[in-house]
Amino acid sequence: MDISQEPDRAPVKRDKRLGERVRDVVQTRAFLLVSIAVVFVALLVLARFQGVSGERLLSLAAWGIMLGGIIGLGSIGLTLVYGVLKFPNFSHGALVTLGAYFTFAFLAWLPQSEPLRPLSFGWEFPVALVLSMPLVGLVAVAVDRAVYRRLRRQNAHLVLFAMASLAMAFFLRSIIYIAWGPDFHFYFPGRANPALELPLNIRVRADQLFILVLALMLMLGVYVLLERTRIGKAMRATADNPELAQVRGINTERVIAWTWLLGGALAAAGGTMYGLSSQLRPEMGFWLLLPMFAAAIMGGIGNPYGALAGALIIGITHQVSTAFLDPTYGPAVAFVLMVIVLLVRPQGLFGRGGG
Repeated sequence: MDISQEPDRAPVKRDKRLGERVRDVVQTRAFLLVSIAVVFVALLVLARFQGVSGERLLSLAAWGIMLGGIIGLGSIGLTLVYGVLKFPNFSHGALVTLGAYFTFAFLAWLPQSEPLRPLSFGWEFPVALVLSMPLVGLVAVAVDRAVYRRLRRQNAHLVLFAMASLAMAFFLRSIIYIAWGPDFHFYFPGRANPALELPLNIRVRADQLFILVLALMLMLGVYVLLERTRIGKAMRATADNPELAQVRGINTERVIAWTWLLGGALAAAGGTMYGLSSQLRPEMGFWLLLPMFAAAIMGGIGNPYGALAGALIIGITHQVSTAFLDPTYGPAVAFVLMVIVLLVRPQGLFGRGGG
């Protein structure tokens, strides 16, 4: 029998395997989304048994979206650095704190204006934010040049990168203690920020709406940069295969510098928004570091869009759970969701690079 006359079944088998993988991914993600929805419904039912009104739950959910936006700004920068450099940056929380304090310093330098009602701040606050974002980005680039690039050239082990980032976290926090002291600070002490009445009797502060709108605008900017610009495409190519990116003529060191600059700028924005919603303290970035890591892991480490989705899930769950639990247990509920995701889909909701 002439085997050359037999039909080539390899493409059919490959297509079948690809179809099975796609179906498995879709089924797994559908199961995870249903599981998360069930957890949310359970939270709502428990809250109703506690006598919490529907308006209160909606307000908590709105606050959770705002918190998710803050966590998302930090986790996107965290997951971008991991995607390109392949190591967990434990100093990212210190960059978040540094951004908040840089904004605080610029506010003390800029002339004060009347609040832009119903907001609690004037034009000087967005100006201070715009100034602090690139400054923190440059600090992140400087840290990379001083520490991480030397380790890259020596082909150091991943553990050394992680330990170096932990050391930099303590170093940057020490700088903050020296410059601003251990006391709490407020951007605008004594200024009132009354709640606004939205449809469905949702009560939120105007500053919270500003935080949400700004977070969405910055995340849209990240999407445009990654998908529509040459440096964004170079960043994605370097994250997928740095050796191949170099062969194709991409300057990976330049891409790494842009990654640090973007990650630091987003960290500064997240820290400033968190400081506006509460207060400034030297440990604020440390307390945000675990939720940021959880969001990045839940969404799929290395995937910025997954980090945003994970951050929103964590933020909403954290806030809604306070309707019937002590607020100190809020992070535990969010981490339970993360564990569920990792048990079912270890690569996260969206997997690496959106896969």
